[in-house]
Amino acid sequence: MAGFASRAFGLGFAALALSFGSSAASAKVQYSVAIGQMRYAPLPANLHVGDTITFVNKDTLPHTVTARDNSFNLRLPPGQSATLTLGKAGAFNFYCIYHPAMRGTLKVAA
Repeated sequence: MAGFASRAFGLGFAALALSFGSSAASAKVQYSVAIGQMRYAPLPANLHVGDTITFVNKDTLPHTVTARDNSFNLRLPPGQSATLTLGKAGAFNFYCIYHPAMRGTLKVAA
């Protein structure tokens, strides 16, 4: 999956799925997380498998949302967005490869 994001860099919109099997019985929810002033906006709580998060880069610099375990890697040029579908429960630590101090954790329930 990591190779897909490099091809999606210039597209401005990428959809990645963490497709590891299980599906959630609850309704799927769509979230949006802005990236601005060199940080990720507060991350949504109560994430579940099947939910989607669209990351929107409002900075003038490129950013990424890159999982430490390499399960996802969204590349966001300035002014662009990318969507991640959560396909597995767990805690996923991520960071920006260009700005390693930018980091967060997605906590996903089944």
